[in-house]
Amino acid sequence: MIMNILRSRRLRRHRASFAALLVLLFCAGPRAQGRSFVWKVTAKQGGTIYLAGSVHLLSAKYYPLKPAFDNAFSRSDLLVEEVDMADMLAPESQMQMLTRGMLPPNQSLEKLITPETYKATTRKVEALGLPMEPLKRFKPWMLAITLQGMEWQKAGFDSDLGLDKHFYDMAKTAGKRVQGLETLQYQIARFDEMPMDQQDRLLAETLKELDATKDEFTKLADAWQTGDAPQVEKLALEDLRSEPEIYKRLLVERNQQWLPKIEALFSRPSPAFVVVGAAHLIGPDGLLTVLKSKGYTIEQQ
Repeated sequence: MIMNILRSRRLRRHRASFAALLVLLFCAGPRAQGRSFVWKVTAKQGGTIYLAGSVHLLSAKYYPLKPAFDNAFSRSDLLVEEVDMADMLAPESQMQMLTRGMLPPNQSLEKLITPETYKATTRKVEALGLPMEPLKRFKPWMLAITLQGMEWQKAGFDSDLGLDKHFYDMAKTAGKRVQGLETLQYQIARFDEMPMDQQDRLLAETLKELDATKDEFTKLADAWQTGDAPQVEKLALEDLRSEPEIYKRLLVERNQQWLPKIEALFSRPSPAFVVVGAAHLIGPDGLLTVLKSKGYTIEQQ
């Protein structure tokens, strides 16, 4: 249900940006206080969809949502998310993710990452009161996501309160259809097929930033709540774009794969409500910019 780097202020911001991307994974315009992270998109021929930017982990403080979210949902007869939540929540899918995130029997974490990264990992795991031995079986990307998720949960952010899960539950209650833009297998592969040096870097920089994650993520979630797309772009993407391979892998390529499926929704007689990580909507490669360049009318709600 997704998303790094060193000591200077700029690099610390970069780590926060990467952490934010994992969670927002995640149109510049005037600051949008009082608006929401929902856009009405209309085709020239008249078809309509609603695009909502999701934060995959939230806390109770962000509920109730602004009315624009519920209005868009109520006007739509189909919920489209990154992955069909039913597949993601299935026990076999959870087991598949765990299996893909584990190293083969003949490998161990300390043999694949740098001594510095391994030392930092050991320190953090001990500070959390966890045994290191079983975690040596984790691939670096899986360990980074696991440790980061634990820190976010300690800070009060929970995937059960994320926007994706919220609207999935509402759709099930209302009897609305749900479909995904990609498979869970594809999402996992975005991380699992990273070269080992990138996985090492991801783990090392995630560890360095964990203590600051609560403050940084709260700033980002607050900007999301006010519909402030420029601020979300600054916090989530500004420095990340200096890492073109990761940016391309986690954002651009996925947006390109989604676009034909999203455009097909405009031919339906009723609107669809599309919920994807907020980072996928914003910036020069975001879905909003691409759709606008293709002649669609974009209106923030």
